[in-house]
Amino acid sequence: MSSKVKKILPKSAKNDFKGYKIAEIIFFIITIITIIRSFIHILFPDGGAQSLATIDLSVEGADVIIGLFALWGISQILLGLIFLIVFINYKNLIPMMYLVIIIEYSMRIAVGLYKPFQTTGIAPGSIGNYVIVPLALIMVILSVMNPKKTE
Repeated sequence: MSSKVKKILPKSAKNDFKGYKIAEIIFFIITIITIIRSFIHILFPDGGAQSLATIDLSVEGADVIIGLFALWGISQILLGLIFLIVFINYKNLIPMMYLVIIIEYSMRIAVGLYKPFQTTGIAPGSIGNYVIVPLALIMVILSVMNPKKTE
């Protein structure tokens, strides 16, 4: 197994990050955004469905949409807490977490294209999906590179 793959899938979890500092900082920012977004979906009266995602809630079944957003918030808080635990205690897992981020956000884009739904505007999250994927790709590369290594 190559050294880069070993950095993405280490044999043990340690609080030892050897990549570029910017990859660590961006991971922390994504972690905080994930946690905040999850609380919005759980605590906002509309779950952020209309106020942020611009989904028309004047339709029949709006309560189902709001409920689904709250359930989505639960899965997001779990992911956000895992990210936070990794950031605090197991930093050598950050490259693997970037792969999780790439997969999640790529699937959001794919599902959005496959099963689009009507909105009254452009949701910040839908724009964010297209920003996070290339950003996370760059960060996974920077997270497995050793900035202290001289060639």
